[in-house]
Amino acid sequence: MKLDYTLLKFENLNLNSTQGVKIRGYFANKYSDKSIMHNHHNDKFIYRYPKVQYKVIDNNPIICGILEGADFIASIGLNEDKIVIDQDEIYTYQKKIIKESIEFGITDNYIKYSFVTPWLALNQSNFMKYEKMNEMQKEEFLKKILIGNILSMSKSLKYKVDKKIYVSIDLKECNVNFKNVKMKGFKGNFKVNFNIPQFLGIGKSVSRGFGTVKKSSNKFM
Repeated sequence: MKLDYTLLKFENLNLNSTQGVKIRGYFANKYSDKSIMHNHHNDKFIYRYPKVQYKVIDNNPIICGILEGADFIASIGLNEDKIVIDQDEIYTYQKKIIKESIEFGITDNYIKYSFVTPWLALNQSNFMKYEKMNEMQKEEFLKKILIGNILSMSKSLKYKVDKKIYVSIDLKECNVNFKNVKMKGFKGNFKVNFNIPQFLGIGKSVSRGFGTVKKSSNKFM
C-alpha cells in the first residue's frame, strides 16, 4: 500500500522535546476549523490514528502528514514563516519539506527501527499486570502490544494485514512525564516485518510525539 506522506522540518530552532506539544497547540488553534490538525470535532475527541503528528527530534520540530494530511502539511511548510511558543514569535525561514508516496505494510523480511521518543505501551489496566511479570513474560507482553499497535494503525488507515506480523525487541524502560503524570515508557530498538513510514508514531499519544520510530539504516534527516 502506498501512502501520501509529507515531512516538514523546521531547522535551527533548537527546541526541547516538551515544546512539541506547544507547537501542536499553536497550529491546532490557528487551524481550529481543521479536525485533521487536532483530532477534535465539536469539542469531542476523534478516536483514530492521527494523520498529522508533531515531534521535536534532535532539537528541531517536525510535523508529519499522511493521506489527506500530507497536502495540508506541505502547504503549511510553504506558507508559514513563524510559530508562536509562550508568546514568543519564532521565525521559520529555514525549512525542509519532503513530500512523496511511500510504502506501508507487510514486508518479506525484518526492518530495523528505533524509538527516538518514548513508546507509551502501557495503560492503567495493564500496568499492574506488567509489573508482576518476570523478564521473559514482560518481553512477550510488550511484543503483543507492539503488534497490536501496528494492527490498530493499519485498521485506521484501511490497510488489511493479510500475513502474520513477527517482531523482535530490545527495549529499556524509561520515565515519562505525561500531562504532569509520571508514566513508564520504553526506548530502544525493534525489528518487524512491516514497513512503517519514517518518524510516524505507534502506541498512545502519537500526535504529541510519543512512540516515534526511525528506520535504523535510513539517514532521512
